Amino acid sequence: MITIALAGNPNTGKTSLFNTMTSSYEYVGNWAGVTVEKKVGTLTSKRGKVIDLPGIYSLSPLSEDEGVASRYLLEESPSMLLNVVDASQLERNLHLTVQLLEYGVPVVVALNMVDVAEARGLRIDVRELEAQLGVKVVPVIARSGRGCKELERVMAAETRHNESLPWRFDYGSLLEKAISDLEARMPAQMERKRWLALQFLEGNILVLQELRKFIDPAWLQSFYDAIEREVRQSTGMRDIRQCIRSQRAVMIDGWLQRSVRETKKGRRTLSERIDDITTNKVLGIPIFLAFMYLTFKLTFDWVGTPLSDQLDALLNGPVKNGISSLLDTFGAAEFIKSVILDGIVSGVGGVLVFVPQIFMLFLIISFIEDSGYMARIAAVMDRLMEGVGLNGKAFIPMIIGFGCNVPGIMAARTIEQPKERLLTILLTPLMSCSARLSVYSLFVGTFFKSNQALIVLSLYVLGVVVALVLAKVFSLTIAKSERSLFVIELPPYRIPQWRTLARSTWEKGKGFVRKAGTFIFGGSVVIWLLGYTGPGGWNVPMNESFLQAIGSILAPVLAPLGFGNWQAGAALLTGFLAKEVVVSTMGIIYAAPDDAGLSGMISQFFTPLQAFSFMVFILLYVPCLATVGVIRKETGSARWTWFSIGYALAIAYVIALAVYNVGRVLGFH
Repeated sequence: MITIALAGNPNTGKTSLFNTMTSSYEYVGNWAGVTVEKKVGTLTSKRGKVIDLPGIYSLSPLSEDEGVASRYLLEESPSMLLNVVDASQLERNLHLTVQLLEYGVPVVVALNMVDVAEARGLRIDVRELEAQLGVKVVPVIARSGRGCKELERVMAAETRHNESLPWRFDYGSLLEKAISDLEARMPAQMERKRWLALQFLEGNILVLQELRKFIDPAWLQSFYDAIEREVRQSTGMRDIRQCIRSQRAVMIDGWLQRSVRETKKGRRTLSERIDDITTNKVLGIPIFLAFMYLTFKLTFDWVGTPLSDQLDALLNGPVKNGISSLLDTFGAAEFIKSVILDGIVSGVGGVLVFVPQIFMLFLIISFIEDSGYMARIAAVMDRLMEGVGLNGKAFIPMIIGFGCNVPGIMAARTIEQPKERLLTILLTPLMSCSARLSVYSLFVGTFFKSNQALIVLSLYVLGVVVALVLAKVFSLTIAKSERSLFVIELPPYRIPQWRTLARSTWEKGKGFVRKAGTFIFGGSVVIWLLGYTGPGGWNVPMNESFLQAIGSILAPVLAPLGFGNWQAGAALLTGFLAKEVVVSTMGIIYAAPDDAGLSGMISQFFTPLQAFSFMVFILLYVPCLATVGVIRKETGSARWTWFSIGYALAIAYVIALAVYNVGRVLGFH
């Protein structure tokens, strides 16, 4: 069994190639930072496994996700490196290729996006490039799978001739002597000594930590300082890293002159012309807001809600009646009928009716990611984010949080500056995730039928505004951050493939369906049981149940916010487990005895103003259990985890209180 490690710059198509080679599916997006941890899959031939590493520009890690790739190469020993390069950005990509060639295992280069390169007028002589690099180069188009069979054949042949030696490039007498001196200090059993020495000189902190285990740290520091002084004196360059990179640049330039021909000079690409509008400093943010408004019009008014209404009619009509008739046929006891109809069907069904809206939202998010617009949003937001102590890259995890806060928080690993990464982790839960969308759908469909998209957009914008304000406050107080430089790659725009969109939408949405069939299923039974039992025994009225007793504890606290009834208190409490459970709890509590349905019942307990205040509170109050868990994992701190829960609860209370009372003063009801 061989082990193939996929390595390359961000957004070169590594994950698409991984999916093709393993016949599996991992998260794919047309923007940097999609893979934030290594993914493992098995080759379709069953001959080995493939490791999809996060995108990196260099083996010297600047961020957490880059550290994953460097740590893997340092601690593991793959049979082969598959270097995925963007054919349209060869000069930049080949700097990493050189570092991989020096690693000392067989390397195959997958020349991806050859179609994009050709569209830009670049003609690449693959055989000449092979001769320059000394390794096999295979042109592929990972999105469509073109060239992937040939790539697998070449890799199989290369692994059979596993005599690859570390690729050596002469870095000049000064650096070569330094490399030799450092190699002499390393233990005899240590492997890849030259590669480790080069990585040390380039400032790889992980390699430094490894060498400190065997070599005196004080000697290492004085050795590095001495070499750097000599480099500055003899070359006039800033540091050793610049010296090494400049020598590689000269070599790469020679390769490209011999293997690449440009046929269209000075011609602006379609992506550049579109960017004149979408990244315009005046039009950029309005275009983004207009796009979000269109998203919610599709989700609620044009597509999602009509489908949800049909699904609701199906579940609460033929399905519920059919289950009831089936239970009667088998002579089920009233207790069993109540569990299934009032607990499971009302609870789980109350959430499932919003599946069309959830999937519609995920479809549009997938479109944003695969089209290349995601990176533009970060670029547009950079100036605004810089004003609050962050940079545009921090907005990408927040956008991902619109789908689910958990991967959004994990995506913060792409942020280099530790304090900015911490702030992004703390603020991402304020983004309105898809789980909250089921609550919004219920309330806007009941109280704001003519303005559903606008109301939901206002909630999403409110979450972003609150996050930005708090970012400014936190960056001045609890997490003062150093000034950082914002650099992001703008990938070319492309029309997403329908197969890719459908697969991406399903992968995002199936978690919602799975949660409804497992977590919400079990939660609905427990909630029903709490509503079915009370101090007086079994089958008690809901107003005398344990659920009522629990909700009543919170009711006085919530009264100033406009929804001081025990039903709202009970629903919010269960919402800590998962925000969808708020809807399933209400489906059980407000179980309609007639054809009024859940919407008809909640309209008797809320006014439009109270409903909006409730949605604001749902938007901002404590993260769900899964989000809390990932905050604890990513920060490694119980203190910051508790802080994220506490501040969110306080902010939710204050803002919902302000919304309700300002609304009353203005005469809203």
